[in-house]
Amino acid sequence: MTQLYDKVALITGGNKGIGYGIAECLLKEGMKVAISSRSLKSAQEAAESLSSTHGGEVLALELDVRNYDEQANAVQKIMEQWGQIDVLVANAGIGHFAALDEMEVEDWNAVIETNVNGVFYSMRAAAEALKASKGYIFTISSLAGTNFFGKGSAYNASKFAVTGLSQAAMLDFRPYDVKVTTIMPGSVTSHFNGHEPSEADAWKIQPEDLGQMIVDLLKIHPRTLPSKVEVRPSRPPGS
Repeated sequence: MTQLYDKVALITGGNKGIGYGIAECLLKEGMKVAISSRSLKSAQEAAESLSSTHGGEVLALELDVRNYDEQANAVQKIMEQWGQIDVLVANAGIGHFAALDEMEVEDWNAVIETNVNGVFYSMRAAAEALKASKGYIFTISSLAGTNFFGKGSAYNASKFAVTGLSQAAMLDFRPYDVKVTTIMPGSVTSHFNGHEPSEADAWKIQPEDLGQMIVDLLKIHPRTLPSKVEVRPSRPPGS
């Protein structure tokens, strides 16, 4: 997919953080971008900001990734608007952190349903459109899927599952010339889990860094597929 101009991307959770940074980079390449949020107002505000800053066409979608029907409806809206989907970025995710014996069942379910089911639903809902365009799927996993930590049982399990799901999907989609890459970032400056970015986060991976990585992967020769990419800050504190 060496030419990105006029291609269409769907980014779940694109209203802020990693998803927003990816949207910025794709718009700079002349792509059309649909971003989703569980809040339509939040998606619309982000779409207006993206469009005014970078130009291009941005579609705001209200979408709870835990609901397959909503995912299918979002795909349908994009197809009606632009007639194609070339790139899917399954980015939406949440985290609840507590020792396993203190983890609330509803919090566990929310993490698994959002981070795992939501990614599956995104890929499943967009599958036929991506086959038609010979498109590209990116899932946003995490180094937490291999580097486990206390009080992280739900998040660790969800990202471990996303990585496995994505690698299996890569094999399933390969016969259709659809690429699948899972990106596993370490510390990223974002609003994740209520964090408010500040100058103290300057050492972390920035959302636009991941956006540029996706642009570069989209432009790589079609014969080559980096199916799993681990990304770390180059100089974390204390290194």
